[in-house]
Amino acid sequence: MASTDTGHAGSGDWLVGNPTGWQLASALWIGSVGLLILGLQPVLLGALYTEGHVSGDELALVATAEMIAIAIGSAVVAMLLSAHHMRRKSAVLLLLLALANVWTAYAASAGTLIAARALAGLAEGGLVAIATELIARSRRAERIGGYFVTMQTLAQCALALLLALYVIPAAGSAGGFIVLAVVCVVSLVVAFTVPGDYADLPKEENLVNVLTLPSTTALLSVFCYFMFFGAVWAFLEPLGAQYGIDGRTVGLIVSASLAVQVLGAMTATVFEARIDYRLAIAAIGVVALVSSLVLARSPGLTTFWVAALAMGFILLFIVPYQIRLAITADETRTAVLLVPAAQLFGLAIGPIAASLLIDGKDFRPVPEFAAASAVASVALLGLFVLVSRHRRAVA
Repeated sequence: MASTDTGHAGSGDWLVGNPTGWQLASALWIGSVGLLILGLQPVLLGALYTEGHVSGDELALVATAEMIAIAIGSAVVAMLLSAHHMRRKSAVLLLLLALANVWTAYAASAGTLIAARALAGLAEGGLVAIATELIARSRRAERIGGYFVTMQTLAQCALALLLALYVIPAAGSAGGFIVLAVVCVVSLVVAFTVPGDYADLPKEENLVNVLTLPSTTALLSVFCYFMFFGAVWAFLEPLGAQYGIDGRTVGLIVSASLAVQVLGAMTATVFEARIDYRLAIAAIGVVALVSSLVLARSPGLTTFWVAALAMGFILLFIVPYQIRLAITADETRTAVLLVPAAQLFGLAIGPIAASLLIDGKDFRPVPEFAAASAVASVALLGLFVLVSRHRRAVA
């Protein structure tokens, strides 16, 4: 049974341990279950709003609470808990998430919904850490990160289609959350095929490693990029309405964007080793800036489509390069464990920060804020490059 354990010296593509392909796929699936909600929020939370369970403001609180909880859960599990007994931890987290989804299905008030989704977020964050902990131990973390985002987005697309076409019309939002609970329970079979233990990375000075200037600028660059996307994504429907685009069309754009996200993730997986991470992140930042400015300038329907799909493509295309950025910033790979937290905090804070700039029914400040976030992300990358060069020169 040696193949079921990664608690040994590295071999081949692994810094430490030597998991089988099936074990790797199992860990990535467990993490993908934790991130299913990212693609399903527009469908599930939209149903909650349509059914009158929450107001618009309460809906934003529900979404934000879950995002922040995922970020906290992923950081806590990755930084504070050992990477041992991973099968047991996976099973416990899946059961906790299943219970939180059932609780959500039967929640009677907005406050209860917020509490249920916050609990779900903590469990989801823990599941994400199951995957990212193993990714951090690979010598090809960028490529495996590409596999991870491809798997999770394909699962989101399939489940979003199932919920939108069949489950929610028949059983409402409650039925959607029950389906999520069922997915968690079924995934218990997979939980017992992840590696039993991950070999330890050097974590004894993890806080010191993360608080260095290179690590801080790298993680802030990731945070600002996802603030850009989170702001626009949350307000895409009211933006479209302001430009005369009906809600059904915007819903179709959202679905198409999810499909394009899969294409972006798959493309990045193919090309990640051929493009320098600095060039990739800078170029993507330019695309993010241009797309945001287009959405702020009263675009027509076709232009709106193109800008939204461009954002969908670059969202996951950038992830392998952000992983490489974090690894370059901290060779102990502690910083890379916090990349999901930085991404999720950005997705959570972006809509809140952008909402402070909205003037009545004018939502154009939202993409303007997103444009500023994209510029900040690239500027922080530039600072990271300067700091890294200075450190090498001193060394």
